[in-house]
Amino acid sequence: MFPRLSPESARILALGLVASSSLVAATGPCDIYASGGTPCVAAHSTTRALYASYSGALYQVKRGSDGATTTISPLSAGGVANAAAQDSFCANTTCVITIIYDQSGRGNHLTQAPPGGFNGPESNGYDNLASAIGAPVTLNGQKAYGVFISPGTGYRNNRASGTATGDAAEGMYAVLDGTHYNGQCCFDYGNAETSSTDTGNGHMEAIYYGDSTFWGTGSGSGPWIMADLENGLFSGSSPKQNTGDPSISYRFVTAAVKGEPNHWAIRGGNSASGSLSTFYDGARPSVSGYNPMAKEGAIILGIGGDNSNGAQGTFYEGVMTSGYPSDATENAVQANIVAAKYATTSLASGPALNVTTPGYTTRYIAHNDTTVNTEVVSSSSSSTLKKEASWTVRTGLGNSACFSFESVDTPGSFIRHYNFELMLDANDGTKQFHEDATFCPQSGLNGKGSSLRSWSYPTRYFRHYNNVLYAASNGGVQTFDATASFNNDVSFLISTGFV
Repeated sequence: MFPRLSPESARILALGLVASSSLVAATGPCDIYASGGTPCVAAHSTTRALYASYSGALYQVKRGSDGATTTISPLSAGGVANAAAQDSFCANTTCVITIIYDQSGRGNHLTQAPPGGFNGPESNGYDNLASAIGAPVTLNGQKAYGVFISPGTGYRNNRASGTATGDAAEGMYAVLDGTHYNGQCCFDYGNAETSSTDTGNGHMEAIYYGDSTFWGTGSGSGPWIMADLENGLFSGSSPKQNTGDPSISYRFVTAAVKGEPNHWAIRGGNSASGSLSTFYDGARPSVSGYNPMAKEGAIILGIGGDNSNGAQGTFYEGVMTSGYPSDATENAVQANIVAAKYATTSLASGPALNVTTPGYTTRYIAHNDTTVNTEVVSSSSSSTLKKEASWTVRTGLGNSACFSFESVDTPGSFIRHYNFELMLDANDGTKQFHEDATFCPQSGLNGKGSSLRSWSYPTRYFRHYNNVLYAASNGGVQTFDATASFNNDVSFLISTGFV
């Protein structure tokens, strides 16, 4: 049973619920690139317009209740996304991001990535789509949503127009969440193969962010900004390590990669303050296949060129250019990003937490050994069962803005998801465990109580199915993802604890 939140926890839930101000930009990143002679050929953002005059669609969302879609545009030309329109459209249901529109006018939109060298977890080998609410932020006080990439999620365009091919010059930047990453391959944004398969060294040029050590690394333990050039993550000319490429983990990270014949660079910095630093600027890698490059011009987000999709990360905005941008141009873009004032906001919403659901108000979330299930519990139940159905609400192990649930009768053990089943497991202190055991409450999808979504897979919610608990998505490929009764099964009513 979930006890009521303490006053301190209630304050955590209230963070970020403040009045917002408008963002008025005199110019956008793509205006700056154009003035520097390296115009954007792709411009993607779910948070804001990247041209001062842009007022078109930023992204499309699809809701789970009826499969309807809507486009989200800026509140005004050059402004922040209309998050209120999304919230209204997605009220009392789930939503995923189906299209991230290209603002450059070239039609280089990003959609659900198809299968390639690796299959995705969705039907017919496609990758998952991202939750529309997994990455809330504010820009100058106005709410917006980023693209939260869980493992298995990815977007792609294999028929892009105007992007660099062969050894042609290009630049790119992305604003990312510097605290959301892993060591799997590969959280990328940029230029990739048009076949969704590995076609050889030098056939990619994309920003990579994470702490993979399988190929190259920077200094420290990561995460690093590197370049995915296919068959290698590179931090410099060496295929192994560039100690000049530091570990970087600001909450908001600006990552930039650019390349031209036998010359490329990595730059990065804090998206919330300060300037960009250069982590590498020099010749192409000192192994065969990368000079000259053989770029193919597809665009990827959240995956590798061959659809390797084990990575995670969060994307807010990014562009690709024609031509090699100067440092001065990139510095001006960084100043524009800082002026946008990216900031965190609450991941949690809704009333206090508990464990019963409509039609099952005598059943409570409990555990039977490691299985998390529902049990009929009353005042006359045994003390053992009452303890098995009681949980201590802790600050989220993987993200302090959300929560973790510790067993009362098995201290040190928490509810976590594993293969999307919920289980009770001892905290082993690893990053993976902490993320798997972190859940964010929101107003109940059926309009009552609370729903609990996974922080690391925000399309997935606590759901009871045949009296067993799962981390379920609305309409996914698993049996427990069935749409029937989904909203009721993931909405929990308020009550007090047994112990």
